[in-house]
Parts: sequence; structure tokens; C-alpha cells
Amino acid sequence: MSELRTERLILREWRASDLGPWAAMNADPEVRAHFPEVLTREQSEVRAAAFQADLERRGWGWWAVEVRATGEFIGFTGLDPVEDDMPFTGVEAGWRLTRSAWGQGYATEAGRAALAVGFDTLRLPEILAVTTATNLRSQAVMRRLGMTRDPADDFDDPELADGPLRPCVVYRISAAVHRSRAREQAGERG
Repeated sequence: MSELRTERLILREWRASDLGPWAAMNADPEVRAHFPEVLTREQSEVRAAAFQADLERRGWGWWAVEVRATGEFIGFTGLDPVEDDMPFTGVEAGWRLTRSAWGQGYATEAGRAALAVGFDTLRLPEILAVTTATNLRSQAVMRRLGMTRDPADDFDDPELADGPLRPCVVYRISAAVHRSRAREQAGERG
């Protein structure tokens, strides 16, 4: 599962050529607005290496995302087990794109591909997504993916001090809902 293709995107393993644009993306305060800080190039490289190691070990994780038509690296998407210090368990879907890729439907398209792997290949019963309560753009992607939020699942990130980034929301989608939405979308295209 080293590469996934959608209509406009390729979700793939990480390359050395990704590191420059990845570091620039992580140094952008607007891209990192819902995180405690921007990242240095070294921090970005460490994370990319860890993402690639997970892909090699598991066959799934955080894939690099490129635009098929141009080969341009635009960010990442994928699936990852929830960290141990969170108040819930499961597998999380996520995405982060460079600003130039915002507003074009890429996050939703890549997210759909990640959900398909989670449900169709990994046979997960449920996938969740987490973001800050203030990250309305990401929450909109979650809703477009068919995910729903139960305010009872909301929590304060245990790794962050009090402040606007600490309150987080959790969205979920079950395998049954995903399959139903996939059938509906296939019917619309057919």
C-alpha cells in the first residue's frame, strides 16, 4: 500500500525532495495556526522520517500528498493510531496541506482515500479525527467526509497549557456509514 491514487492526487511514501517544501509548510504560521508552534527544518525532517518508517513497517500511516498533474508536494494525509495520552483509543485520520492547496477540495479527496484504506483494507470499525475547537476549516472537511461530532467526546488536550488551542473536538465515522456514503457517491457518478 505504498501508493494510493485519487482523481487528482497521489498519496505516497516520503521522498528526500519533499523535505524542503515540507519544512517550509511547517514554518508557515498560518498552516500551523492550530498548533502550539511552527517547526524547524530539523523537526520537520524528524517527523517525515518517522512517517516514512511507519509506512514501511505497517504499510499505512501518514502519506505524502502530491498533485498528479504537476508532481507538486502539497502536504500529508493518512491514518495513525491515537496517542496513548488521549482520553480515547482508535485510529485517527488527518491531513495538513500547504496554503497554496487550500480551498481546492484536496483535503477531502485525500481524506476519502485514507478512510477507504481504513475501512476497506484494514477493516477498522470506526475512524476518528481530532482538531482544536477553533479549527473550523478542518472540521468542515470532517463533515464533508461524513464524520459527526458528539460534544460529549470533546476534551482538553493534556499536552497543552490553558489557552485557545487546548479545547479539542472529536469527529467519528463508522464503517457502516462510510460504506453507505460510498454507495451514494458511486450512484451519483453512475
